[in-house]
Amino acid sequence: MALLLGVDTGGTYTDAVLLDENERVLAGAKALTTRHDLSVGIGEAIHSVLTSTGKPPSAVGLVSLSTTLATNALVEGQGGRICLVLIGFDEVHLTRSSLAAALGDDPVVMLSGGHSAHGEPLTGLQVEALTSKLDSLATSVTGFAIAGLFAVRNPEHETMVRDIIHQHTDLPVTCSHELSSNLDGPRRALTCVLNARIISLLHHLIAATEGYLHSQGIDAPLMVVRGDGALISADVAQVRPIETILSGPAASLVGASHLTGLRDAIVSDIGGTTTDIAVLKDGRPRLDGDGATVGGWRTMVEAVAMRTIGLGGDSEVRLSTEGLSAKLLLGPRRVIPVALLAISNPGLVHDTLDRQLSRRFPSEQDGKFIVPVDGANLARADLTKNERDLYDRCAKGAQALDQVIHSHLQLGTLKRSISRGLVFVSSLTPSDAAHVLGKQKDWDAGASRKAAELFARQRDGCGIEIALEAESLCEWVIKTLRRRSAEIVLDSAFEEDGFREPGLSNHVLAAAALERAGNIVQTALHLELPIIGLGAPARTYYGEVAELLRTQAIVPKYHDVANAVGAVVGRVSVTADAMISAPQENVFRVHLADTPSDFPSLNEAVAFAEKIISAQARERATEAGAIDIRIKIDRDDNVVPIDGRDFFVESKLVATASGRARIAN
Repeated sequence: MALLLGVDTGGTYTDAVLLDENERVLAGAKALTTRHDLSVGIGEAIHSVLTSTGKPPSAVGLVSLSTTLATNALVEGQGGRICLVLIGFDEVHLTRSSLAAALGDDPVVMLSGGHSAHGEPLTGLQVEALTSKLDSLATSVTGFAIAGLFAVRNPEHETMVRDIIHQHTDLPVTCSHELSSNLDGPRRALTCVLNARIISLLHHLIAATEGYLHSQGIDAPLMVVRGDGALISADVAQVRPIETILSGPAASLVGASHLTGLRDAIVSDIGGTTTDIAVLKDGRPRLDGDGATVGGWRTMVEAVAMRTIGLGGDSEVRLSTEGLSAKLLLGPRRVIPVALLAISNPGLVHDTLDRQLSRRFPSEQDGKFIVPVDGANLARADLTKNERDLYDRCAKGAQALDQVIHSHLQLGTLKRSISRGLVFVSSLTPSDAAHVLGKQKDWDAGASRKAAELFARQRDGCGIEIALEAESLCEWVIKTLRRRSAEIVLDSAFEEDGFREPGLSNHVLAAAALERAGNIVQTALHLELPIIGLGAPARTYYGEVAELLRTQAIVPKYHDVANAVGAVVGRVSVTADAMISAPQENVFRVHLADTPSDFPSLNEAVAFAEKIISAQARERATEAGAIDIRIKIDRDDNVVPIDGRDFFVESKLVATASGRARIAN
């Protein structure tokens, strides 16, 4: 009997689970994610789970992978430097859908061209502005994103530009029409930019996984979880990595339902970098029809309706001193816990913390370290002199931050280097606080205590130290994380109930209910659904979170590897779609991935579209690794009544092909 192997690669841990063909969990295992070489952590997790069951690698018939790496990169503002090619747009479009903010200082090339809403060329494509820059761009970016005006109605200009880039470079190219068939050019361009930015990241992950599987003689199909919980083949995922944003969270929802048997619940998955919250109803996650929002970017990717917040066990603990009182802030940036860094660098960490504790006055850099990213792609990073100097100063290994940063100007350089993925920072985190309080025992609790003592010496607006000792500070950190977790669960529930006003959990009445405050007027809030707590730290936090919200917390067995469970129990599901418009009377135009086709009647146009998208969906499902494929076609007609008559505007047809993932014998 073939075994099913699920793997989830997160920001801190890589998880692996082994299931039998009846989808019964046999064992789970965890290993630290090794960002310098992902295959190390993946290999350790897979080896551990196979060893614990005594099963040989050859028994594995299917491997499926979920990941939060793409999500984390977007939340933390990381990724490769790309070039956006806009066809037929003008400068004003850069100000829409946060496109300019997402680009930052990445280059943009504007070309004449594009099409009308009916797919007709507005003007000839002019590519000189691109070809004149391709040689320099080829050495300064990691990929290209192409978005053309109404390319979803006619992708000809996008494909022409893609071919030109391929003739001059070997870099990956993403066309916007390949990612979405929806209108709203700027948001489609934004989705294209984000996809291009994280292509190399997913390539590294899949290559690392395939390399280890091959070395162990595991000859099984490799699948990847998409953001809607469906499975696709690794080959497809590498071309469209944007579809894997919320891959880990989607897998956690599938895993939560599988592990608990519950069909209605709020699922909250806390990891090292993010907390992901979604509502499970009738055993299925609701999909976000407006497109997934990650890291503040509203994409056109269909994914589970989920709230993703930069809050986790490895969130950076910061101090806000606005006014006289002090307030703790967590995240959104993930840092390396001091306790974890001390495992690999005990001398550096303890000597630095002892030196800083011996000083009379605290410093902003106390308890912080800078760690270079092994294998950082400096050749394509287009670094400034200050950024390269900073990297060179710490290239040999982790160092105390106060030995590297000596001015506020250098702090700006550090921030840019972090966003480029060149360095990490290590500092106090909730994971460190949990070590000090004995709630977590994985790493060096002594290093955590020293880092907490240093943080406690910081002063509020009145010049008073913010905590008396490490324990009281760490209790404050844990309490802050629990309270913030309760707030985002509450906000997710409000949104699910149709209350769209942001930040309702911070309303004075909601805050009073969470704090059990009040005398004459008592306020109370409670959730009708239980909370399923997932993630390695779930047992530390979710009992108290549920108590704040007056509901039940369920933390199932294998809660710490639920994503890996969900990764391997899902199904393959892909779509293909077509749009039919009416540019003039008795002309019905079918818009597909190729040149539009015209028909004299709507029935003929529909028949042609259904035939094409059914074949496309079946082919894509086969490429995605599905067997026993079934096709379903949905049609949505937009008809407007005018003077008692119905006038056809457009029709959208979607073919969905679904099936089981192929299991090797």
